[in-house]
Amino acid sequence: MDNIKKILLSSEEPSIKFKFWANVMDKDSNSQEIKKLQQEIKSSARVQRLLSEREYDGKIPFHPYKKWYGAHWVLATLADIGYPSKDNTLIPLREQVLNWLLSAGHKKGIKTINGRVRRCASQEGNTIFSILSLGLWDDKVEELVDSLIKWQWVDGGWNCDKRPEAINSSFMETLIPLRALALYAKLTKDEKIMLSVERATEIFLKRRLFKGQRDGNVTSEDFIRLHYPCYWHYDILFALKVITEAGFIHDKRCNDALDLLESKRLDDGGFPAEGKYYKVTEKKISGKSLVDWGPVSEKRMNPFVTVDALYVLKEAGRIKVD
Repeated sequence: MDNIKKILLSSEEPSIKFKFWANVMDKDSNSQEIKKLQQEIKSSARVQRLLSEREYDGKIPFHPYKKWYGAHWVLATLADIGYPSKDNTLIPLREQVLNWLLSAGHKKGIKTINGRVRRCASQEGNTIFSILSLGLWDDKVEELVDSLIKWQWVDGGWNCDKRPEAINSSFMETLIPLRALALYAKLTKDEKIMLSVERATEIFLKRRLFKGQRDGNVTSEDFIRLHYPCYWHYDILFALKVITEAGFIHDKRCNDALDLLESKRLDDGGFPAEGKYYKVTEKKISGKSLVDWGPVSEKRMNPFVTVDALYVLKEAGRIKVD
């Protein structure tokens, strides 16, 4: 632990140091050290680049869902890397996303087929999580939360699959709404929402986070490869992180995924990014990222993957920290 601690704390990325102190070492979120790191995140080259396409009105002049540079994805990214709370300069981005999701045209496209609402609920989920994490509360958040609860399938999750025969929730469309509702329940102490969180968590736990429920085989090879960021995609580390945030990491059904995660630890104590879902480019293409998120190699440590993995393993009791 000492070796990887030195590596992470020598990082030029304040978000890495923030995540290590706040999530791995449980440093008080109100401490001067943590607040200082968050201000460093705000002024960092990474964040300035992520926000560089804003215009005079504070908005990013593309559809909010443009992958991965629209307002929706920028807010979700800032929320995950520890950007400080209550920065009102982000309100124009919030309004872009809320106006899109709550527009009459958008709502018209939401279909109910065979009694199940077919909805890419990760969109509402990311929006709720971002707004709450970034301290940008708006009453419209309640409408998004109510929609997620109304759209939740019988088995506990969500799915946008429009095939009438689709009856099982999607891992990709359930994980992010779970994350959002878990944070909402934590902040509001709403017991009804917590029941929805428990139902959604069961989608993953009953499948050991990456296995078929019937045959126990790996559902997808991409599920067991590590990435950062995952965006709307799914892997075991992202799932373990969300389940940790929701308070279920000590469920024994997480053990297979935890064992697999531990098996990927490198000799220096870090963890690799084994794949990526973005391309750093100036071209306006789907999957564009304005920044690089570190090495992608099975043999090299990626600091963003590592600090999240250490958080999960610490909360699961798999590693000890001083």
